[in-house]
Amino acid sequence: MKDSIRNEIKRFTEGYRNERRTETIWRTPLVGFASALDPLFRTLKGVVTPTHAMPKDLLTVAHTVVAFFVPFEESTIRSNVEGETSSRNWAQAYVETNGLIAELGAHMKRYLESRGHAVTVTPPTHNFDPGVLVSDWSHRHVAFVAGLGTFGLNNMLITHSGCCGRIGSFVTSANVAPDLRPETDACLYHHNASCIKCVKRCVNDALFVDRFDRHKCHEMCLRNEEIFRFLGRADVCGKCLVGVPCSSMNPVNKLYQDAEQDA
Repeated sequence: MKDSIRNEIKRFTEGYRNERRTETIWRTPLVGFASALDPLFRTLKGVVTPTHAMPKDLLTVAHTVVAFFVPFEESTIRSNVEGETSSRNWAQAYVETNGLIAELGAHMKRYLESRGHAVTVTPPTHNFDPGVLVSDWSHRHVAFVAGLGTFGLNNMLITHSGCCGRIGSFVTSANVAPDLRPETDACLYHHNASCIKCVKRCVNDALFVDRFDRHKCHEMCLRNEEIFRFLGRADVCGKCLVGVPCSSMNPVNKLYQDAEQDA
């Protein structure tokens, strides 16, 4: 079942660009699995919000939570490095990937239901409280529980394919073995305090080593939404994700690989 879910997510993503004629190109999606009873879900009520949902709040017969990361292609990442506002390519990728995730969720619901499993899907974004800017189902944190990566100083999940991309998730009654979580941090700052490039790249004084002002961050996202309104709802920034070591890879893994080659 695990391989079939992974393969179906990859197959759908690969075919989506041709079917929808998107401008955005995606790399191969990553897929992770967590038990719906993993005690780490309970900690999200303290880490994210006291009202954060548990898997069984979304689906009473939940056994497994499936999270997936759809990474952007390098040209999209590079396009957003320069300037204070987001690049058109980055804004387009945000809008188109949200569309992909929504349709992928609906597809996986049909796919698993046809095999006798119940599924609940949540929207890829815009399901947060506009006052506190926090969601009751954080795809990033769910993906962490499912072993897809660890959090960076920029508050983004750093996966094997970096942090530039979008995350989705769904809950299912299918009983799938959970994945192991990474044993080491993927963020160079958390690993050995050698990097704070994401802090330096923040364009609206929202990100600091010791704090994050989500309202200042959202203010910049809304500026970009106004600029790119013709593309759709592009309330995005992404400056702290690009031009940094973790944009498209896990930089700590690379440190270990380089050390092994030098040994």
